[in-house]
Amino acid sequence: MEENHPEAGRQVIELAEEETTAGKCLHESKMMWHIAAPAILTAVTQFSIDVVTAAFVGHLGDIELAAVSVVQNIVEGFVYGVMLGAVVLHCCHPHGGKLNESSNCRRCHLNLAFVLIFPNFCVYDSMNLQLWTLMIALGFNAAVSVRVSNELGAGNPKAAKFSIVVTVWTSVMFGILFTAVILATKNDFPKLFTSTPLVMSETSKLGYFLAATIFLNSIQPILHGVAVGAGWQSMVALLNTGCYYIVGLPTGAVLGYVFKLGVKGIWSGMLIGSLLQTVILLIIIIRTNWSKEALQAEERVTTWGGSPELQQTQELTDYKGSPKIILPITVE
Repeated sequence: MEENHPEAGRQVIELAEEETTAGKCLHESKMMWHIAAPAILTAVTQFSIDVVTAAFVGHLGDIELAAVSVVQNIVEGFVYGVMLGAVVLHCCHPHGGKLNESSNCRRCHLNLAFVLIFPNFCVYDSMNLQLWTLMIALGFNAAVSVRVSNELGAGNPKAAKFSIVVTVWTSVMFGILFTAVILATKNDFPKLFTSTPLVMSETSKLGYFLAATIFLNSIQPILHGVAVGAGWQSMVALLNTGCYYIVGLPTGAVLGYVFKLGVKGIWSGMLIGSLLQTVILLIIIIRTNWSKEALQAEERVTTWGGSPELQQTQELTDYKGSPKIILPITVE
């Protein structure tokens, strides 16, 4: 007779659960990348035009680099952020998660902050790289916003939470990779944008600030996407304003001008505002009752889209408006 082995049985169960979890992670990752990959490709290729332009102009001279950087990072960046926000503000997902411009405002906040330290040429070199990596994070921002809003609208709070975990960890892995690359090449990456020894030396001194900014960029935009996907647009807008304009910019101005820390002081102020916002969003998301959010999303679907019977009737109506044969449908 075969003997029972409780320990072996528990190991089999644990292994099955791990395989199930791994399968869920793989499935969610595929769905996330299906949305994030095109968004990342589009954003990176579009922004690469500015980076390549700055790289070529920087080797012509410092004044030329400063002029192009002002146009790209301040004028063009601000206008791009406003227009993009206006476009996505009118885009909503099928289950009630509406996008807005809050996650794209980070570029505008940074541009405004660095107006205070113009004409420090070394800042623009660092901005080009950190904004380049931010484009990748914005792709994950779009993905998690769609996934959370769809799952909440479909009444799947556990799936919504799981999509948050998978997307955040994926983005953090990219953030760690880019942070490590910047720290390893902090004396070399300035050569991409300038051949002036003084500018290269000053830029390399900002390598640690750039690395910290890139790492926060891998977390904060994803949390923005979660908040927007859950329908917390007003909260995110107020949080943005408070953390950057009430905390970040004033702190940076004090550190930079009062304590004579210059560029490092102003950048530190922006990092403080960014870190504060990240922590607050994390606390909100962790303490959220996602089952309650799913019920609220269902109510929004009913309010905006009508009753379930009406929605099913509309789905069975062709584009000309002539009703097709509709069978009786019982909705529990």
